[in-house]
This record gives sequence, structure tokens and C-alpha cells, in this order.
Amino acid sequence: MRSILDFWASFRLLPSAWLLLVQFVLLILAMLTFHDVFYRTLTWALGVFALLIIAKVIRQTPMFTFLGLIFVSGAIISSVFILLGYSNLTIQIFAHSCEALAYFSAAYGLFRYMFADRYLTRDELFAAAAVFTLIAWGFAFLYNICQLLIPTSFQNPNNAHHLQTWLDLLFLSFSLQSATGLSDLMPLSPPARVLAMLQMFCGVMYLALIVTRLIALQYIAHPTKKDSDK
Repeated sequence: MRSILDFWASFRLLPSAWLLLVQFVLLILAMLTFHDVFYRTLTWALGVFALLIIAKVIRQTPMFTFLGLIFVSGAIISSVFILLGYSNLTIQIFAHSCEALAYFSAAYGLFRYMFADRYLTRDELFAAAAVFTLIAWGFAFLYNICQLLIPTSFQNPNNAHHLQTWLDLLFLSFSLQSATGLSDLMPLSPPARVLAMLQMFCGVMYLALIVTRLIALQYIAHPTKKDSDK
């Protein structure tokens, strides 16, 4: 029991872990097709909670804090308008732009945080996973902007409509970033293909850098307390 309490106490102090947990819950909710007020309010609340955690991550990591918090504030304010029914094209594009920039800002801050020292901690392991999901979410928002501006940006044999669902866009994002290529969603417009190529490049480079970094940290000889006292 004591070990569980100790783990929970340390888990509360890890914003990267909380961010991962909230994103996994949002991923589970994306499977649901309910469009009532309760479902939209729940997903909005969790989305705002994720943005607040991102704001905490931005404040604790070495990056441009003021600019990142502006992105988070813009995303939260615009999402309130969308929840209230003011979901015209301009507000949607502005909201998704702020969300994408907020997620990318947090990913950049966590990436710099992981490379700031020579010690591998549990928080850095959560941060490594969080950066991957942050980048995937950010590109999914960019894909959504792309299809709002160009409705024929994607082709999906399972969806005859021009606009794809959020789950389909997120699945495409994770497929491209992990280099698995399992998505049946095909980018057609030039902006969508450019975004897809950029994400493939970012995904491959991130996996290469982070795996190399984590392996290298395991083989760095850290001084013991006895050695440091000499």
C-alpha cells in the first residue's frame, strides 16, 4: 500500500505523465460517436485540461514561455466559442492553428528538456512518449485545417464525405509518424501531401534521435556519491 501511495505521489508531480493519460482518455473517447451536449462538453473539458497541462509543461521547460502560453490561451478561448455553437470556418481554423502551435511548442520544450542533462529520469521517459503523441496531435490539427480549406484533401474508401473524422485524421497522423503506413486515408491535395512528408521526416528523425539518446544515457558512467566526495 505504501508503494502505491509513493508512486501516486510521484506521479502527481510528472506533468508529462498526466498529459499522456489525458491524451489516452481523449483517444478512447474518439471512438464514441455520440454528439450530445454531455459528450461534447466532456471532450471539451478534457481538451482544455490537456491544454492546461501543456501550459504547465511550457512553463517548466526551456522555451519561449510567453509565446507558448498565448497559443494555449487562444486555443482555449476559441474552443469555448466552438462549444457555444460559434463554429464558423474562421473560428475553427484559428482554434486548430492555436492548438497545433500549442502542442508543437510543448513538444519542443519537452525535447529540449530531455537533452538538457546527462541523467535519465522517470520524468524524461514519460516526456519521450509525450513528445511523440504531442507531435502526432499537432499534425492531426494541421490535417484538419487542410481539409477545412480544401475539402478534397483526403481520400477515404470508407468515408464518401469530403471531410474526414477526427479519429481518421489522428490515425493517419500516428501511421505516418511511426512509419507503419497502415492508414487507408490518402492525402490528395498538394498541401496535405507536403504535411504528410514533413511528418514522415519528423517521425523518423525523432525516433532516431530519441532512441540514440536513451541508449547513450544508459552507458554514461555517472559518478557515485563516494567519488563525488573525493
